[in-house]
Amino acid sequence: MRSMIAALAMTVAAAGVAHAQKAAPEADAQALELLKRAIAFRTVEGPGNQTPDYANYLRDALIAGGFAAEDVTVERLGDTAMLVARYRGTAKPGTAKPIGIIGHMDVVAADPKDWERDPFTPVIENGYIFGRGSTDNKFSVSAMVAALIQLKKDGFKPRRDIIFMGSGDEETEMKTTAALAEKYTGLELLLNIDAGGGRYSPEGKAEYYGLQAAEKTYADFILTVTDPGGHSSAPRPVNAIVTLARAVERIGNYKFAPEVNEITKASLAVAAETAKPEDAAAIRAFLANPQDDGALKVLRANYGLVGQIGTTCVPTMVNAGHAQNALPQRATANINCRIFPGNSIESIQAKLKDVAAEPGLTIVKDDSGGKPGPASPLRPDVMKAVTDGIHARFPTVKVIPSMSAGATDSMHFRGRGVPSYGIAPIFMKQSDQFAHGLNERTPLSELAPAVTYFRRVVAELSK
Repeated sequence: MRSMIAALAMTVAAAGVAHAQKAAPEADAQALELLKRAIAFRTVEGPGNQTPDYANYLRDALIAGGFAAEDVTVERLGDTAMLVARYRGTAKPGTAKPIGIIGHMDVVAADPKDWERDPFTPVIENGYIFGRGSTDNKFSVSAMVAALIQLKKDGFKPRRDIIFMGSGDEETEMKTTAALAEKYTGLELLLNIDAGGGRYSPEGKAEYYGLQAAEKTYADFILTVTDPGGHSSAPRPVNAIVTLARAVERIGNYKFAPEVNEITKASLAVAAETAKPEDAAAIRAFLANPQDDGALKVLRANYGLVGQIGTTCVPTMVNAGHAQNALPQRATANINCRIFPGNSIESIQAKLKDVAAEPGLTIVKDDSGGKPGPASPLRPDVMKAVTDGIHARFPTVKVIPSMSAGATDSMHFRGRGVPSYGIAPIFMKQSDQFAHGLNERTPLSELAPAVTYFRRVVAELSK
């Protein structure tokens, strides 16, 4: 009898996966409605933050779509909130770890006076949907919620529980992400719908898809020089601003040792296929010998590639002095680092201290920095599910592992030992990428394929 039940469960699961490959116009329409409503929520940290309202809206949509009310929760945390929805599987408790899905509900700030259209009013124009979050990350959240609801309507019964999580401050402190990662350390794996993605050529041809399997550690370091100061009419041998300036210049000119791992080897090899001849030659020379000076000179001058060949640290903010007619008593600078996997934050801090070479300077790590984590293993089941999903749309496109410059929600889960993979569905031209910038927009033609892709990948990995 048990074998018959097991066989029936496998048949139902297989049927659900097959159904997930078919178009679902109702789900596509719901995704668009969810996205339009999402953009209208001003989910920005600080006074008037509407992330809790948006989370409640998504909760209501999931319950209306077939989720049990007790399986969808919204929890406030400061001025923001986190959403959790559990899609229950058929496996006995304790026999199959859940898979997690995460996407963030918050967005970066946007000043309406700087935009051509109000950033929190969805506008559909010339084949695009405009608005803050139309790409990052309300597009993917809307597509995933619609996909999960459609799987429910299709009667799909996963073997593993599926835990969908909406974080509420990925763009800022990540306290909701940290809380979610602490609670759900027992996941089989995490699918991050805000990382990874595909690239179109300027002519609109799909070139490749990058599956995020690693990310650099984000860290900020505060450099400080203090001095008694004095009257500006009586300069002294030591000046806090001058001391800081020397240190910042040295750090700005410093080049960290080049590094590679299996993720960057794969992604750089594919990048060489479509890069300009000089860049392609440099990439291939670097992969053959990471110490090749000529290759490093070319790659470090390319802002699209420099982040893939090692740790980078750059000055991003300075603050000094207290009066125009006084010698400065304090001068500070922020150094922002994106640390290659395998390096500790402490080792980079020590290196910056050595490079600064100013005895009177202190350097401390800002508390809002990232959490180091190893690259995730290239699991065959994940690679196959994502590749099959992409090839259903673009049969010949290469799917390659990629490393993000950091930081995404995956960071906190990888740091707790949960293999995490960025599977964002959007293919974009580089000229269309306005996330975090003015007039953010995404082609509407990406939405229906995103829903189909999510349905397929989630069904495959949870069956």
